[in-house]
Amino acid sequence: MHETDDAFRAMTNGEWYFDSAVTIQKRDATRLALQKASQILDNDARMATIQKLLGHTGSDFFIETGFEFSFGENITIGDHFYANRNVVICDEAPVTIGDYCKFGPGVSLLTPYHPIDPLERATKKEVSSPITIGNHVWLGANVTILPGITLGNNVVVGAGSVVTKSYPDNVILVGNPARVLRKIPAIKKD
Repeated sequence: MHETDDAFRAMTNGEWYFDSAVTIQKRDATRLALQKASQILDNDARMATIQKLLGHTGSDFFIETGFEFSFGENITIGDHFYANRNVVICDEAPVTIGDYCKFGPGVSLLTPYHPIDPLERATKKEVSSPITIGNHVWLGANVTILPGITLGNNVVVGAGSVVTKSYPDNVILVGNPARVLRKIPAIKKD
């Protein structure tokens, strides 16, 4: 699954692209591998299988059932990660998740988007933009993170929120579109 082509490079570099035989084959192979992994009942074996599909994962990694992603190789996850059921990561662009992050059920991280113009959109061209999640971030149930978003460290996003722009460290975000509810104290280091 490490074969690349111009479309895959353009996709991961944030340039406009059209799917190619390689991107379609990679996406199909990933879907099949995830289907097989979801049938593994032993948690340790299932985690090991999923981790092999991802670009990098740290220690203490656990994901509940229903985890979906586009390619996997564009996803980097730090130490002490937990994701609840039915998490979706569309990793057409790089997705970087820090240490000590927790995702509620139904969280979606979406890097691709389509042209606004309907005639351009009909051509099936796409572009993608990376998502970066800092350390100690908690995304509540059904949170959606849109393309190009960076969340700082120690951020909490309330259930059902749609994050449409980037935010710095130490905030609680809520709503659609998400906005700062309040600031929270920074994590004290001993």
